[in-house]
Amino acid sequence: MTTAGASMPADALEKDPRRWWVLALLSGLAFMILLDMTVVNVALPLIQDGLGFSESGLTWVVNGYVLAAGGLLLLGGRLADVFGRRRLLLIGVIVFAVSSAVCGAAVNQPMMIIGRFGQGAAEAIAAPASLGLIALLFTDPKERTKALGVWGGLVALGGTLGYVISGVLTDLTSWRWIFFINVPVALAVLLLVPRLVSESRMVREQGRRLDVAGAAASTAGLVALVYGLLQTAEFSWGSARVLVPVLGGVGLLLATVVIERRARNPLIPLEFFANRTRSVINLTSLFFMAAFISYTFMLTLFEQHVLDYSSLESGLGYLPLGFAIGAGIGLGTALTPRLGVKAIAAAGFVGAGLGLLLTSTVGVGASYFGGILPGMIVFGVFAGATMPAATNAALHGVTAQDSGLASGVQTTMQQIGGALGLAVLVPVAFRHSAEEIRHGAGIEEAMTSGYVLSFRIGAVLMILGGLLIAALFEHVSTEMRDPTAEIAEKTR
Repeated sequence: MTTAGASMPADALEKDPRRWWVLALLSGLAFMILLDMTVVNVALPLIQDGLGFSESGLTWVVNGYVLAAGGLLLLGGRLADVFGRRRLLLIGVIVFAVSSAVCGAAVNQPMMIIGRFGQGAAEAIAAPASLGLIALLFTDPKERTKALGVWGGLVALGGTLGYVISGVLTDLTSWRWIFFINVPVALAVLLLVPRLVSESRMVREQGRRLDVAGAAASTAGLVALVYGLLQTAEFSWGSARVLVPVLGGVGLLLATVVIERRARNPLIPLEFFANRTRSVINLTSLFFMAAFISYTFMLTLFEQHVLDYSSLESGLGYLPLGFAIGAGIGLGTALTPRLGVKAIAAAGFVGAGLGLLLTSTVGVGASYFGGILPGMIVFGVFAGATMPAATNAALHGVTAQDSGLASGVQTTMQQIGGALGLAVLVPVAFRHSAEEIRHGAGIEEAMTSGYVLSFRIGAVLMILGGLLIAALFEHVSTEMRDPTAEIAEKTR
């Protein structure tokens, strides 16, 4: 047995006074990376004009990020466990900085799309490593609950505030600055991480190799599946453009199961999914992100196409959602140790669903304060409350060695859920609107009817997720299986 160098001793992991500074740094990085998944949305028309994208080609500015992030996250989680979380984090930050500069300086369509793929790959590399470091630094159950709440909250706010920041930057400067602004932040992280964070690579047996076949099959399968789902925005479910990649992706994922069962050192140990609580929270993460991403996307279209909001007005309109999520995170963090992960997660899902139902009451003449804001506040508070509890559930029973894998699985499910929400609910809404027009409805009334339908489907997904959590969750402790003791034992 050789030691690969968990260089920080057990006591230091628990008592390191720098851990809160590290949390602030890693949370800020996660905020910046996820922000770039949504920051382009309000700026898409200006990017289209600046680089000459067609309507179908413009989708790759969003899809390139989602495909790369969703397809590579599992591999990123395992690489962090094996080769070192700090090392992978720094590599991810470098890739993100370079890719952001490429996007900001893009002079043609391929340059922009390549940059967006690079940003998605950077998230896949950095996000699991970041969450894995946090899980190791905070070994006290109460501290870990607070730390994971802060981390998850800033990540969620990054997705929400992307709309606000995009509207402000594109209105005051240029769309290029939504990418350039990332570069100095990334440079600061590169300077500070080596000073504050010690390496936490796991111990490995001599001759152990990564499961390359499993990595290739799972990554290709996820990319194909997400790509096929995204194609439903333009093509019917029965078309070859959808069926071929979806069926191919499913086939590759089934092949991954066979490969992992036979591999000596599997990328994804199948026993990882034997834990019922982890399996349920990862499944319901699909529902959560499908509802969340489609809600913000559809609400933006409703505001700009029906209520005639400007990009800046629409962006600023999401500020209460960000504050509501922050309040919900604080509430969930405080109540989880008292009421338990199961109760908070289930109630949060159901409450967020009720917020979407409230939003679905909007009409053509809806006002912001009377029609949009009430549902936004309810949705944000309850959605935020689920985040600390969901992250604890995703790490339930996980050893230090598999913390990167656990976070990679959860984030992968979130990415796929977001892609599924856009790929399925957007076409459903648009087709419903077209049907309403054929039956004599006005354009604005028909569009509103489609948006309302998507909100209601999202509400059903949220409530279903809450019921599954209530029925299937086991008792969830906020403790991982003594990671510091495990590291100390392996490094003796």
